[in-house]
Amino acid sequence: MAAGLMRASAVMASGTMVSRVLGFAKSMLLVYAIGMVASKSADAFANGNLLPNTLYMILAGGMINAVLVPQIVKAAKNPDGGAAYINKILTLVLTTLAVGTAVVMLLAPWIMWLLTPEWGEAQRSLAVAFAYWCLPQIVFYGMYTVLGEVLNARSVFGPFTWAPVLNNVIAIAGIIVFVAMYGSDRNGTRSPSDWDPTAIAVLAGSATLGVIAQALVLFISWHKAGIRYRPDFHWRGTGLGQTGRIAGWSLATITVMQLSGFITQAVVNTASGAGASASAMQNAWLIFMLPHSVLAVSLGTAYFTRLAESGQNGNMVDFRADFSASARQILLVMVLAAVAVFSASPFISTVFNLNADPHLVYQFTLVLQCYMLGLAAYSFLFVVQRAFYALSDTKSPFIFTSIQIGLLVVLALCLLVLPKEWVGPGYGLVFSLTIIVQALIAVFMLRKKVGSIDGARILASLLQFTIAAVPALVIGWGLSLAVGVIFPDYGILAAIGFAAIDALVVTGVYLVTLRLIRSPELAELSNFVSRKLGRNRS
Repeated sequence: MAAGLMRASAVMASGTMVSRVLGFAKSMLLVYAIGMVASKSADAFANGNLLPNTLYMILAGGMINAVLVPQIVKAAKNPDGGAAYINKILTLVLTTLAVGTAVVMLLAPWIMWLLTPEWGEAQRSLAVAFAYWCLPQIVFYGMYTVLGEVLNARSVFGPFTWAPVLNNVIAIAGIIVFVAMYGSDRNGTRSPSDWDPTAIAVLAGSATLGVIAQALVLFISWHKAGIRYRPDFHWRGTGLGQTGRIAGWSLATITVMQLSGFITQAVVNTASGAGASASAMQNAWLIFMLPHSVLAVSLGTAYFTRLAESGQNGNMVDFRADFSASARQILLVMVLAAVAVFSASPFISTVFNLNADPHLVYQFTLVLQCYMLGLAAYSFLFVVQRAFYALSDTKSPFIFTSIQIGLLVVLALCLLVLPKEWVGPGYGLVFSLTIIVQALIAVFMLRKKVGSIDGARILASLLQFTIAAVPALVIGWGLSLAVGVIFPDYGILAAIGFAAIDALVVTGVYLVTLRLIRSPELAELSNFVSRKLGRNRS
């Protein structure tokens, strides 16, 4: 059994990693094709392609993840393997999303107007055209999620994580075809009025085709797993009402986040054509999430099962110990990640903005650095949220998330008084600030709920990590500035090499400093990794 789990973990990890690498390649190639910072065309595509993701989360994303998944797992234990229930649920999801998508497509021009009140008619019309091609993705995102969760419930894990690889390959192929037909526009000078229906269809259509393939390919795995889909419109008795009431706070949290996203997106869109706007913010977020998903989520997931067991059993001693250990270890690695990305951001920005003008690279660098200020708090908040979930408390996360969202919306609206080129960096700063506030409120609420959370030790450790981060940041950022002076015209390959060197230097200084100040968390993390590696080899 251990060998089987190892193989399943390896398949999932490899699929996720390959998909992320291809996702980065797709994003960089898209920047090469239509630009990013100050590109009206890129911002139009970003909004048109973002709309199905946002609306999917509002229409059904929360329902699927918070309500349907537990029911699917439960139904899989039935004598028929949950076949009857699965047919009902997939039919329900597809019907709901198909109807919702049709309604949204009718409303697309008005929705886009709300998102882009300051845009010209040509740019908004281009965004609407992209949206018409991209909105069908909503149905297939829902299909992919349900099909994948059913396979996971049957312990067939690989297809769910590898299917996005196919999506990225098709999207990359579509961008290559677009560049071959229309040329590259890395500085984003192509006017929205220059787009013809064929160009829109090639770029947006290939993006949607990738999502369709990502969903439909899972039917092959369904067939191999012995699952047959039969449309079933008899939805009474599915038990969704009771489960929905249990997951109500999770659904409310997702809804508040997505609806507020419309407001902040409209603010960011005001900078289109003048500075970092929708396209740049999406790519900065992609880079922001990479260290979080690879490092913080991996460490947090390793502790979550133990937190859940302790929380459900009322064993608060072990609960506090595991919470403290996971929080301190995640802070250790995420402070390092934030400093490393911050100091190497000019090189990372050069790679993302393939041969773009220097001032565009600089503007994206600022956005990325502003986001990095909140990275450690964001990952720490991940641990605090999981602690509440381990205690079966979904109301508290809704409260502190709503506070953060409210503060973010208010401060984002204040950015409208800034010059347009500062809206993007300003939003990054505002986001980081509100995440820090949210983390503080969440810790206060957790301490009130469970009593002591080993706060003094966590705070002392954070102070040590900050002390170690200072020389690492000074040396890393100094190295970055020196390279910019000595080699002002370095290319893409050189930027990759400089980024790697800068990250290694920052990591070395950070770890040596922690060792000199005798950080116990450094020893704990080393022992934790050694135990995991030793267990995997056995």
